[in-house]
Amino acid sequence: MARLDLKLIPVTPFQQNCSLLYDVDTKEGVLIDPGGEATRLKETLDEMGITLKAMWLTHGHLDHAGGADELRETLGVEVIGPHKDDQFWMDEIGAHWSKYGHPGMGRSVVPDRYLEDGDELELSGVKFQVLHTPGHTPGHVVIANQDMKIAFVGDVLFRGSIGRTDFPKSNHQDLLNSITGKLWPLGNEMRFVPGHGPMGTFGGERKDNAFVADDVIGHTGQNRSGPG
Repeated sequence: MARLDLKLIPVTPFQQNCSLLYDVDTKEGVLIDPGGEATRLKETLDEMGITLKAMWLTHGHLDHAGGADELRETLGVEVIGPHKDDQFWMDEIGAHWSKYGHPGMGRSVVPDRYLEDGDELELSGVKFQVLHTPGHTPGHVVIANQDMKIAFVGDVLFRGSIGRTDFPKSNHQDLLNSITGKLWPLGNEMRFVPGHGPMGTFGGERKDNAFVADDVIGHTGQNRSGPG
């Protein structure tokens, strides 16, 4: 089995966790959620000697997908994901960055391929499972590998919190269903990389996350917002 390593590269004023997943031996890698600062991301790839094979997107928000089109143009690699239901977000990335006062931070993108629940992604022969996890956005996906015990969860789940559901086409109950129905079955030992903030484990969140811990999930009915 290939030896994969992970480097987190926080990008944009939102400090979004762009993940560089790469093969230690072949130096082939993928970027997960290249949200912006495309030039800096390319410089990081060059400094580490990584050949980028693809970009994987968990969802279409500006801080997760904003750098993908520029990197695709520069490096000639595919943009894969998220689910097609997030295209309306990706169509407005440039406009949204301007609204936040950062014109040119990122630009709109149409992926080369959308993802569906049950699809597989691959790096150096290591396969990753795709889970459609709507709630934060309708087309959000999570990308996970059981053997490595790691899941890239975008803005579905955070250490101690959950994703916001006050956006157009967000749905709080769908988010809770995605977490408990799609993520928890992956196992308590599964580590997760959130879109913002530190990594955690599903078991840890089931114990003490104020929104989705096992002892509170049955009583969570309000639309309480997390950081992303």
